[in-house]
Amino acid sequence: MRGRNAVAVMVSALVLVTASACATGAAPEADVASASPDRLQVATTFTVLADMVKEVGGEHVDVASITRPGAEIHGYEPTPSDIRNAANADLVIVNGLGLDDWFTAFTEASGAPHITATDGVEVIPIANGEYAGYANPHAWMAPSTGMRYVDNIATALSEADPAHSAEYRANADAYNQRLAELDQELVSKLAELPESQRSLVTCEGAFSYLARSANLQERYLWPVNAEKQSTPRRVADVIDYVRDNSVQAVFCESTVSPQSQQLVADEGGAQFGGTLYVDSLSEGAGPVPTYYRLLEHDVRTIVDGLRAGSDASQVAQ
Repeated sequence: MRGRNAVAVMVSALVLVTASACATGAAPEADVASASPDRLQVATTFTVLADMVKEVGGEHVDVASITRPGAEIHGYEPTPSDIRNAANADLVIVNGLGLDDWFTAFTEASGAPHITATDGVEVIPIANGEYAGYANPHAWMAPSTGMRYVDNIATALSEADPAHSAEYRANADAYNQRLAELDQELVSKLAELPESQRSLVTCEGAFSYLARSANLQERYLWPVNAEKQSTPRRVADVIDYVRDNSVQAVFCESTVSPQSQQLVADEGGAQFGGTLYVDSLSEGAGPVPTYYRLLEHDVRTIVDGLRAGSDASQVAQ
């Protein structure tokens, strides 16, 4: 509710700022510095969606993400400049499933055209904790469900800009082919592991869709990133799972401390398999500057971590 109230206040403030600017002859701040009047202007709530739009929209679209690379998107509170950026967009794209409810008040108050990228996704509910029963919002974290995002984006761009619909569809089809190949790589390589060693243990429960796609058993220390993360009881439960099931490798996300997960590895007899990326892309020179690179990094980190642990276990035997 705190985020929703903040947005409502900002929307009201923006109306006053805009009215004042018009009265004095001053122009409100531009939404995108490089915006072209010949291109469709799109705003997204976070960087992963923005990169998908770039891939599908190509040269016909200017896109800006409200949150910046590396930002924590859970519970983000938009600033007045965020509101101005989105106010001038031809289209706003949100994730939905509760992830970016902090922007719902703006879209409702402004009437800005918007779509939800997760429409049509087979939703996985959070299994336990204080968010049990709520939709897991991280549907983009599996290549197979990312393809649904791409299709929804292509449809939205085509409806907003029918003149280039054929190009949007062709871009989306080519993009989805790459995602399908990455999904097949994940499934086929993990299929080589003994079924008993196909467990994905992470800090945040952000990998439910990937686990479903790859037929992995999932465990995590907390369901979503929050100020209050894992409890001692939860850590102990995960340690027991790792030990009892001979889990060979555990992982943690880039936006949180891996300290608790390192304890799980040490006490459970597993290796720390590596760092995964979830909620945000990196800057251009970073390890995951695009959505495809993010998935590619995570898929290969998981595969390599689990296979290395399995190989080490076999040698020890």
